[in-house]
Amino acid sequence: MAKQVVSSPSAPAAIGPYSQAIDAGGTVYLSGQIGLDPGTGQLVEGGFDAQVHRALRNLRAVAEAAGASLDDCVKLTLFLTDLANFPRVNEIMQEYFARPFPARSTVGVSSLPRDAQFEVEAVLVKG
Repeated sequence: MAKQVVSSPSAPAAIGPYSQAIDAGGTVYLSGQIGLDPGTGQLVEGGFDAQVHRALRNLRAVAEAAGASLDDCVKLTLFLTDLANFPRVNEIMQEYFARPFPARSTVGVSSLPRDAQFEVEAVLVKG
């Protein structure tokens, strides 16, 4: 199976031995995105809400570089350092995803890169 690297300058560059995304025959696997500003490489200011919005905009940029959109998302995995923020992330996600919503797992974690409070990864199927 052919694998194609997907990348977007509108999302933070990979900072390790991984790709922003891989397109494997129309299924696109997007690496985790945190609330990094793609211009500065720094975590955005403004707390949890700002980090979620930035991470989802980063995810959308990579999806678009793959020739897809967030509407093509079939599976999300969310990572939160504080599960008390779960209701708020649900509210914010409705600004980015429409029905039928993708399948999703949410995991509480002790820490994330750069002391982020939120990370999201996705699987898309290009239609």
